[in-house]
Amino acid sequence: MTDAMAGTFRPLDPLKGWRRVAVQAWRAPHDPSVYATLDIPMGPALTYLDRLRAETGVRVTVTHLVARGVALAIRQNPQLNGIVARGRIMLRDTVDIFLQVAIEGGDLSGIKIARADEKHVLEIAQEMEDRVTRLRQRRDRQVERTKSILDRLPVRLLGPFLRLVSYLIYDLDLDLSRFGVVKDEFGSAMVSNVGTFGLAHAYGPLVPFSRTPLVVLVGEVQDKPVVEGGRVVVHPVMTLGVTFDHRFMDGFQGGAMAQLFRTYLADPAHFDRLVPEAAMRPTAMPSPRS
Repeated sequence: MTDAMAGTFRPLDPLKGWRRVAVQAWRAPHDPSVYATLDIPMGPALTYLDRLRAETGVRVTVTHLVARGVALAIRQNPQLNGIVARGRIMLRDTVDIFLQVAIEGGDLSGIKIARADEKHVLEIAQEMEDRVTRLRQRRDRQVERTKSILDRLPVRLLGPFLRLVSYLIYDLDLDLSRFGVVKDEFGSAMVSNVGTFGLAHAYGPLVPFSRTPLVVLVGEVQDKPVVEGGRVVVHPVMTLGVTFDHRFMDGFQGGAMAQLFRTYLADPAHFDRLVPEAAMRPTAMPSPRS
């Protein structure tokens, strides 16, 4: 190496949190990712959110609607709710949605909403708020225990460790909860709102060790020109960046899921008629576009 080239790169130190895991999670690109974009008119959905918030005080936002819509779409297409293990497709029994959240220091964490297809959007919102509060206050024992294990591992062992855990949980179907490892922690799909960072559109990668075949990134809701009845009008529109595992689904199946998802957001009140009492506790109310 010449003197001109020496010292071009230097390590990021300290390397911690999600970035410490991420550099060990992926190898050279050879994955089956397919990317799609969905533009969703949000007028009726935003009106619905405003009404729910006014009636209940629950911090229900676009993120919760998307999580519920994705869960309903997966329930309608149960053959897409599973993992690839030992060269076979193995199906999950429940529709669980993993919601990513930003925590202190800009790091990423998240929570899994179990049986999200069976829950009202208000229940999803309330459960997420309660658990995110615990995350940010570092009161979630399971998450803190997992982070402690990952932080103590040398970087060179992180990749092999993650792949080993994934193999034991998914390929061998073992329960490692006694060792502090949650089984199927990431569920049927991942949802993350990048609109809160001012991004209108982005795609997320499939995370290999999660065995989750679908990632949905929620963009910022923006006013955009739309052709309606031969006229150009302005409507609030949300752009979703969707990444899915081509081993699991193709364009036809993805289109079927997208159609039900659009139908849900066009009239969410039709799907969520009843407001559960458990979700009626008042709280502060941020923008429903979050």
